[in-house]
Amino acid sequence: MTSVTNNIAFQGDYGANSDMACRDMFPDMAPLPCPTFEDAFVAVENGDADLAMIPIENTIAGRVADIHYLLPESRLHIIGEYFMPIRFQLMVLPGVKRDEIKTVHSHIHALGQCRKIIRGSGWKPVVAGDTAGAAKLVSETGDRSMAALAPRLAADLYGLEIIAENVEDTENNVTRFVVLSGEEKLAERVSPDELFVTTFVFNVRNIPAALYKAMGGFATNGINMTKLESYQIGGTFVATQFYADIEGHPDDVPVRQALEELRFFSEKVRILGVYKGHPMRARL
Repeated sequence: MTSVTNNIAFQGDYGANSDMACRDMFPDMAPLPCPTFEDAFVAVENGDADLAMIPIENTIAGRVADIHYLLPESRLHIIGEYFMPIRFQLMVLPGVKRDEIKTVHSHIHALGQCRKIIRGSGWKPVVAGDTAGAAKLVSETGDRSMAALAPRLAADLYGLEIIAENVEDTENNVTRFVVLSGEEKLAERVSPDELFVTTFVFNVRNIPAALYKAMGGFATNGINMTKLESYQIGGTFVATQFYADIEGHPDDVPVRQALEELRFFSEKVRILGVYKGHPMRARL
């Protein structure tokens, strides 16, 4: 992979789960924090970063809605995916005891995924922009009544003390990230045993049973469709755009035939990426 900046953009502050995903998958690249998802997209589009690491869905919280709207409208391409188990640590200023805590700060999804400890302790949840930002806030504010739910890395970066580990409600908490690039890089199949994912968006034609007919090719060709979601676009309540993930490569005969049938019943089909599936995909 040719690098220009050696930066990989992510949404949030240093120490966020997205930052950890960047460091895990691309240890030789420099994570570049961005205030919003859109800013992370723009960083790649403008050449401030070579790649972006973007969360797209979570086993507990579901899809990250903003991404499914941003991706089809952007000029970026998916070139990889990364699955990361999510663990939340309860962190406070050094020396603070558990009975001093009154408020717990974190991203809204993190608060929702740690309801048991928050409710059981009678703490007030306070929404922050991201998990690491919550840890940074606790560190900078210096208020002993504040705690944060954030990844372990955030405690190290912001000088906080972890007083309870892995406090999420369930162990089956995994976030799927996609790696975005400004260059289209369709992965090539080397072995028939390799697991590939093809992601695309499409708009069906305005004919009766168009979606049923468009999807028929995937069923008859034995293609595993792992995601199909619809979106209202153009300010109407009519769902005209669909986002899909399938397992397989467009060079595979069954996938090629299914995509041909999809195109016949669709006004528009755009491949967002063809990339190798993460090993954890097969276990979820």
